Amino acid sequence: MQVKVLSIVGFTSAVFALFGLILRDSLLGVGPISIGIQVAAFALMVWARIVFGVRSFHAAANTTEGELVTSGPFAFVRNPIYTAVVLFTWTGVAVHFSAVNAALGLVVLAGMLVRIYFEEQMLRARYPAYADYSRRVKRLVPFVF
Repeated sequence: MQVKVLSIVGFTSAVFALFGLILRDSLLGVGPISIGIQVAAFALMVWARIVFGVRSFHAAANTTEGELVTSGPFAFVRNPIYTAVVLFTWTGVAVHFSAVNAALGLVVLAGMLVRIYFEEQMLRARYPAYADYSRRVKRLVPFVF
């Protein structure tokens, strides 16, 4: 039960931080480079959702029915949807940089990392192949982390 509560706290914190950036008019890019990066991040998220298939989203970290997905964007990073959220968010933070925006960006990142941590615990328990997959594929940044 504690896992679900902590993952909901991570998710909720990230959502509130994103709303904070929206209210500060600091989430969206302003020029062709930042807008292009955010379009790419959105495309990554859509691609990941398509490859992941029709599975439900849960506010708490939870595995869904079906096989372990390791193709498409999941071949490059284990958490492409979270990667897309972080990339989209930090692009906005970078072009509207302030201490407050950076703090909100860190909350989004921390929320995503909390989710990843608890989801990975569940995935390791459910899918024996996850251990090998996690050794081959990084969490958020290809070849780095």
